[in-house]
Amino acid sequence: MKKNLNSGKEVQVLARHMDLSISKARRVIDQIRGRSYEETLIILHSMPYQASYPVLKLVSSAAANANHNMGLNEADSYISKAEVNRSTIVKRFRPRAKGQSYPIKRTMCHIKIVLKEESKPLLSSFQQSQIRISLKRWMRIAKKMDEKIIK
Repeated sequence: MKKNLNSGKEVQVLARHMDLSISKARRVIDQIRGRSYEETLIILHSMPYQASYPVLKLVSSAAANANHNMGLNEADSYISKAEVNRSTIVKRFRPRAKGQSYPIKRTMCHIKIVLKEESKPLLSSFQQSQIRISLKRWMRIAKKMDEKIIK
């Protein structure tokens, strides 16, 4: 776990030597990157892939660690970084005809998920710009009214 001073709190979880193919894990990870915690849980529950269950356990573990160790609220957190890297390849041999053998290569992967707390502004940037524009309009109208009263 890591606390970044400039961008709020973040929790980092790493699962090593997962018995999953890299490409199969990546297609699940690509769907949850950048999404909120609740949205991630819904997506992972509804996915029919084999890799969704280990990723779901990993995200749940990250949220539990964030809540317990750092006091992060699960509702305010989102997946800021999610990556899958290649791990070792387990090599086995299968017996074949005439005393030969056939290699079986089992790929494994490392999955890293970073959960970050969102700093929610009270108003969105669009709403803030609309307020600024309306304030400028009211200031112009007030100036015109003052000029009329003085004349």
